[in-house]
Amino acid sequence: MAKEEVMLDDKFNDEKFDREDVEQHLELTEEEDSPIEEVRVTVPNTDDPLIPCNTFRMWFLGLFWTCIISFVNQFFALRQTQVTIGYSVVTLVSLPMGHFMARVLPTRQWSIFGWSFTLNPGPFSIKEHALIGTMTAVNSGTAYAVDIVLLQKVFYHDTKPFIASWLLVLTTQITGFSLAGILRKFLVRPAHMIFPSTLVTVSLLRSLHHSDDHPNSNRMSRMRYFMFVTLGSCIWYFFPGYLFPTIGVISWICWIDPENAVLAQLTGSEGLGIGTIALDWSSFWVSSPLVTPWFAQVNIIIGFILVTYIMVPWAYYTDLWKSKNYPIYSPSLYRESGAPYKVDEVLTNLVFDQAKADLYGPMRMDSFFALTYGVGFAGLAATIVHVILYNGREMVQRWKEARTETDDVHSRLMSVYPEVPDWWYGLLFVVTVSLSVVTCVVWEYMPWWAVLLAIAMAIFFVLPVGVVLAVTNQAPGLNIITEYVIGYMLPGEAIPNITFKTYGYISNYQALNFVSDLKFGHYMKIPPRIMFMAQTVSAILACTINLITALWLVSTQPNICTKKGYPFTCRGTNTFYSASIIWGAIGPARTFGNKDGAIYGGIQWGFVFGAALPLVFWLAGKKFPNVAWLKKVHWPVLFAATASMPPAIPYFYTNAFVVGFVFMFFLRRYRYDWWSRYNYLTSAAMDSGVAICAILMFFALQLHGIEAPKWWGNPKDRVFDHCPLGSAPLNEVPEA
Repeated sequence: MAKEEVMLDDKFNDEKFDREDVEQHLELTEEEDSPIEEVRVTVPNTDDPLIPCNTFRMWFLGLFWTCIISFVNQFFALRQTQVTIGYSVVTLVSLPMGHFMARVLPTRQWSIFGWSFTLNPGPFSIKEHALIGTMTAVNSGTAYAVDIVLLQKVFYHDTKPFIASWLLVLTTQITGFSLAGILRKFLVRPAHMIFPSTLVTVSLLRSLHHSDDHPNSNRMSRMRYFMFVTLGSCIWYFFPGYLFPTIGVISWICWIDPENAVLAQLTGSEGLGIGTIALDWSSFWVSSPLVTPWFAQVNIIIGFILVTYIMVPWAYYTDLWKSKNYPIYSPSLYRESGAPYKVDEVLTNLVFDQAKADLYGPMRMDSFFALTYGVGFAGLAATIVHVILYNGREMVQRWKEARTETDDVHSRLMSVYPEVPDWWYGLLFVVTVSLSVVTCVVWEYMPWWAVLLAIAMAIFFVLPVGVVLAVTNQAPGLNIITEYVIGYMLPGEAIPNITFKTYGYISNYQALNFVSDLKFGHYMKIPPRIMFMAQTVSAILACTINLITALWLVSTQPNICTKKGYPFTCRGTNTFYSASIIWGAIGPARTFGNKDGAIYGGIQWGFVFGAALPLVFWLAGKKFPNVAWLKKVHWPVLFAATASMPPAIPYFYTNAFVVGFVFMFFLRRYRYDWWSRYNYLTSAAMDSGVAICAILMFFALQLHGIEAPKWWGNPKDRVFDHCPLGSAPLNEVPEA
């Protein structure tokens, strides 16, 4: 075969590839495969570097969908009932759009400043499709700092200029990307750092681009299976999502005696949810039961039971912290009597006023809320100790070996593509940190040293948290520890507290979000430089649209973020507001310390227990190496079990565990052939069906005020589980 020189479509890549050498390289790797079972059954062990991905179609569709989901998701984020357009929906809709553009765009070559390109390099490729999805996936959640802007305008009545808000949102979203550079050798290249959620995406893309990887007349193709499950999920969600909401919260034990307050609190869906059955796929988001490894799900449910079914009932029914004056599960804040706590009564110019606080009385929360903070303290300490003990030697070894280590097949296939230079990440870090300092100092969000401390905390925790995320699909957040630290350093100041939390927490979160996408690109063989540019550009565009959408809603919707402003009640923003009171306006010293009669100080022992337990089990594993279950105990995951509560509700966990048992244990062990082919595809299809149905219902029905008929399965009082005492306090509460 005559040799033919071809250029990779990556415009940032100046290397040329010899087609014959590429083909020989692929032949050599076809017999190798990943040492990880989940990866072997999902990710192909071959690659063609000549497949186009850095194309006009990719950029057009990627940025188009970035604009759409950034607006829609921010719009719905402030509503009582939230709908999120995620990766799976964009992937489905963008596929026919990509094929259409491949048919109609001209194929002629264009030349600009010596750079030649074409609008249509041929058939729409799986790599283009993957990049379009990742550009939208990194922005599927709204920018966290938008809540700071909303809090200032709506709750604290402290308006900043648009440029200040934009720079705040931009820097908090982008700074984390620069941290990803130092994590590549530890989290992207190692084979056993699998990032389970990325396998669902790989499975979805393969099903859409390959009608049947293993032709067999007796088995349904992946594409057909995906379409059938998506259709079924979409049709079914119409019932719990609109016509028959009760089917999503079947609190059948509570129905035995709905007037029994204790029974209602323990079994109602708004209480601890014991026995509550949810025939609603949207309730399973908390632990992704078809994605999270079985050992991690077992750890999650154990941690959940310890906190929710043992610690919380003990604290509540012994009236610890006068818990009976408040609901057994609630994210709201209260006065000691059980009346709602109004923070305006204790602030002067947004700063805590001791004289007013003495008159108004102390702030209180329910025992569940307080205990989850203690568990959060334990989770963070456990993460550090666990990673040092179980992964420390490997991390040191990889640091020494750097890029000379023996790679698995996917790393060797990726070696064809030039890596992102370290100076790209370094320059991005310098620019974003400098802008962060200027923004916070000029517009008085917080002092310059607080910016640097927040980013330093993000850097310190990013690797241990990343290891846990890569292995278990679960990760403890830094929201609690950042609030805790700055709450002691700047007590009584709400805005600096939430700003510090956002820089520390979101920089860490975005770094791992980007690393997860790099791992996905690793599996899909996306050139790293293209991934870097696509993610950065789309993130800048998305956070800008998030901010503009939120400000538009604030200016056009009366009583926004209040019950009177229904449907724009801003549940997430109100939870953020409660946190700003606990950690900022009141401060951890008055809440968890020993100042002004603080009563929640005991939960700080969570740091000690969190650090000690992994050490104890590690030593036990060394002492008794033949006891297999000791090696399966993962304390960071155990403690992270309740990290999503609130806003997650207890029954989410129990129902997800049952589904996880069926798919990740039973089917994987006893129906492996089916599981390896359809499991991750099922997860993506169920998500897609729910999202499509929710969007259709909103625009076709709810937007026009068309409500479902009121009947037993859809009661007027919206108590869908028919268990009204589940969210009520045990003691009688005085009027506010």
